[in-house]
Amino acid sequence: MVAITGTLVQSYGICKRQTWLMAHHIIPDQEHPYIEIGRFLDQETYSRDKKKISLENVVLDIIRSDEGDIVIGEVKKSSKAQESARLQLAFYLYKLKQSGVDAKGLLLFPEERKRIPVELTPDLENELESIFKGINAVVLRDTPPPPEKIGYCKNCGYREFCWS
Repeated sequence: MVAITGTLVQSYGICKRQTWLMAHHIIPDQEHPYIEIGRFLDQETYSRDKKKISLENVVLDIIRSDEGDIVIGEVKKSSKAQESARLQLAFYLYKLKQSGVDAKGLLLFPEERKRIPVELTPDLENELESIFKGINAVVLRDTPPPPEKIGYCKNCGYREFCWS
């Protein structure tokens, strides 16, 4: 079994090749503008919240209390990959639930001033468990899946691994 992380869950929803590269510790271009923007947003937004809380193989962007509820926030540059971000946040809620912590989720897109609540439902848990199987199948391959040209390629830090 592969040590599944939120980042692998998110990448699996976008590109299986990226998932394989990440899982094999192949680092994307750290000077890629989108990676730098992500770091900037991480440092400069939501300064009143507790940030970067680590628990096992989970790193939470934001944790806050709201009327007695624990709320986990996941900060993203854009809602373009909203579905994969939702699955990443659901993974964090899933892992917290396994540790006995009930929490709610909130996707945050500060540049768009957009907030989307995420709740872990039984259907979403089943979807995650199916994704875990898919991630394992991809990561346990000897070689990465072949590249597929998709809309995310032009802004991907791994672009040179696929299209150079």
